[in-house]
Amino acid sequence: MDAIRLSPPRRLSLPVSNRWGEGRMSVLDFGDANRPVDMVFVHANGFNAMTYRTLLAPLSGSLRIWAPDLRGHGGTTLPTDRAGRRHWHDHRDDLIALLEALDGPPVVLAGHSMGATSALLAAAGRPDRVAGLVLFDPVIWSRWAVAAFRLPLLDRLASRIPLVKAALRRRALFDSRAQAMAAYSGRGAFKGWPEMVLADYLADGLIETDAGFALTCDPAWEASNYAAQGHDPWRALERLDRPVRILRAENGSTCHLTETPRGLPRVTVETVPGGTHFFPMLKVDVARDALFDAAV
Repeated sequence: MDAIRLSPPRRLSLPVSNRWGEGRMSVLDFGDANRPVDMVFVHANGFNAMTYRTLLAPLSGSLRIWAPDLRGHGGTTLPTDRAGRRHWHDHRDDLIALLEALDGPPVVLAGHSMGATSALLAAAGRPDRVAGLVLFDPVIWSRWAVAAFRLPLLDRLASRIPLVKAALRRRALFDSRAQAMAAYSGRGAFKGWPEMVLADYLADGLIETDAGFALTCDPAWEASNYAAQGHDPWRALERLDRPVRILRAENGSTCHLTETPRGLPRVTVETVPGGTHFFPMLKVDVARDALFDAAV
């Protein structure tokens, strides 16, 4: 098991072409390359696939897992056009392209936060390629909030959203990886993170440039993801005929579903006791067990 935990995943680069532009999607490939992919796991806004190595690597002895970097994150080179952007349909369509590139049977689609919601939208678009979903604190606002986000008025209010303002203030350049590590350790969203998980995030979260070490997720793109809430995860949940298991945080959750969601018989919702939005990093055994249970 220790060898599995420490062995690095393979890196793939897959071409993606859709109405949002052309480029290449970076994918981490965990597990036996000679078996079909069992699961696709999608990261949260501002992070990257490598951030979840501690979560995913121990599963690679039994499962093959693909973990992509979403558009605007990590090593993926797809364009990030923010003009007029109102939803996560670009992330949805990129994941659909990834599902269509897979050989073998339908896969379990999983993810965290924005990645979980994007996975849900993709599953609704290509349910034939998905066996089930495991979503960690997906961003699913109440039905009335989702309807409000689709109104044109919200375009003018996006800059006032606290998460948007915070992302735009984020420092984007560091003198060294060690400086970034010191700046993040124990602070803000990274409070309580194990040192190894933070180091994994920075491994693909920074790129060396002539000016220093820059974030691979531009803060302006991170802010755009927070502002672009015009997609409809409720419609996706209603359309799906696949099992959907949602684990939501007890504290500060972005998932506004009750534990018995009305009219969604295929959806189960569980609250992680003491969990925050970042429970996949802080309560990794809970998250890992849920992934394993869904795939075996």
